[in-house]
Amino acid sequence: MRVFIAGATGAIGKQLLPRLIAAGHEVHGMTRSESKQAMLTELGVVPVIADALDPDQVADAVGKARPEVIVHQLTAIPASLNFRHIDRDFELTNRLRIQGTDYLLSAAHAVGVQRFVAQSNGAFLYARTGGPVKDEEDPIDSTPARVMRPLIDAIRYLETAVIGAQWTEGVVLRYGGFYGPGTSMAPGAEQVELVRKRKFPVVGDGGGVWSFIHVADAADATVAAIERGSRGVYNVVDDDPAPVAEWLPALAEELGAKKPMRVPRFVGRLFAGEAGVEMMTELRGASNAKAKQELGWFPAHASWRQGFEAA
Repeated sequence: MRVFIAGATGAIGKQLLPRLIAAGHEVHGMTRSESKQAMLTELGVVPVIADALDPDQVADAVGKARPEVIVHQLTAIPASLNFRHIDRDFELTNRLRIQGTDYLLSAAHAVGVQRFVAQSNGAFLYARTGGPVKDEEDPIDSTPARVMRPLIDAIRYLETAVIGAQWTEGVVLRYGGFYGPGTSMAPGAEQVELVRKRKFPVVGDGGGVWSFIHVADAADATVAAIERGSRGVYNVVDDDPAPVAEWLPALAEELGAKKPMRVPRFVGRLFAGEAGVEMMTELRGASNAKAKQELGWFPAHASWRQGFEAA
């Protein structure tokens, strides 16, 4: 198939491109940076230079490629996140998930794209009520912390637009928290260094349940969605959702660091804000049962326990 990847040089894109080439697909990779052309060419990818927030450039790029499948992996998440001001940190990503989605869908419609696969986020999306693990039918959080609202609204917009596009097979992938090469949870990356330096404490009871996914497993799931995904939403997470009080000390031990400190909620609120406290104490995990059953995908790193060691 002819596949067009928007956001081809991000953490997922770098894993996805060689997999698609190896599977025999013709791949067009869009980036706004001319300096990344050579890297794409070396991988066997047709480089496409375009600004994802310029509708004319996007229409021209897609029109020339005439793909059968478009994969929307556009984000601009900074390496260093401030949870007190996560609305500011995600401002550009939110635009890419709203305007960027509209521009890609419009261009896709014009050339008759058969399947449209888009990146969403299942790491912090679900309502913080009921059981600890959610599936795709469970509701999205309707009462997030104030600074999280623009982010969740943008995700909701993207998902509604993609699944609602009746002229194509709209597939949404709710990825878990990324770790591995090119992510913020890789050797030397910010989150890992915070844990190593004992600056990433367990807040309150640490009862927030996180779902992780190795970036290579996320890329494998994306290939499966490109080749055989059906309209709808899929959680792309590992088999082992875990509370912060479990995975954070385990990561510290893996790094040879001291056990994380424990601080009460009101102290956590001072450095991480309400959003950070909610994520540490109230977050819900996600089930990957649907992706396994319908996509025939199984994560090679079934648990973050072995995955952290490998990464």
